[in-house]
Amino acid sequence: MDAPSQDYADYYDQEAKAVGWHGPAVVFGLMYPYIQAGQSLLDIGIGTGLGSLLFAQAGLRVFGMDNSSAVLDGALSKGFAHDLREHDMLSMPYPYDRGSFDHAICVGTLQFFAGIDSILQEMGRVVRRGGVFGFTVADRKRDEPTSFTAGGEQPQSDRTVIMYRHPEPGVRASLEAAGFVVRSDLEFVTFMDAERTAPMPMKAYVVQREPRI
Repeated sequence: MDAPSQDYADYYDQEAKAVGWHGPAVVFGLMYPYIQAGQSLLDIGIGTGLGSLLFAQAGLRVFGMDNSSAVLDGALSKGFAHDLREHDMLSMPYPYDRGSFDHAICVGTLQFFAGIDSILQEMGRVVRRGGVFGFTVADRKRDEPTSFTAGGEQPQSDRTVIMYRHPEPGVRASLEAAGFVVRSDLEFVTFMDAERTAPMPMKAYVVQREPRI
């Protein structure tokens, strides 16, 4: 095992815990009725594998994609993924054939993208008919701005990043265009700082790929 990779994975995971990041558990819980041991799952924006670890523990074969070799090393150090590939989520098509996977997830990633239509379309291509896709977005309510700045909440760092909220009507319209039917959704809250003073409302969706024949 590569020690630096393990150290990075530990740091990343500890930061997620510090800010109260429950996205992986929420998505796993919502998807649980649809999954079976032995099935395949693609995790896009896999990071260090936080989002898909529970699925691996449930017996699914996990495949992962991310644009960062550093976080992929972190996922690799955990030893549960069958295949990991470095690929930009905005570079289409993804390096997988149509209908390659039983299921897919994207947890804690889509808030970094202003537009998610092309990503949802690509997930509609790689997930098989009847399969489910679970993901999270930063939820946008009426009159809220689309974008917001995160990162300044940490007094020890001046690094900031722009994130994007996605309203439910727009998400549902994009999902329908991509061939998905919404099966469940759930609002929850995470935080943008370890002190948990800056809440970020999130929403998890579980959608099914054209289940009708």
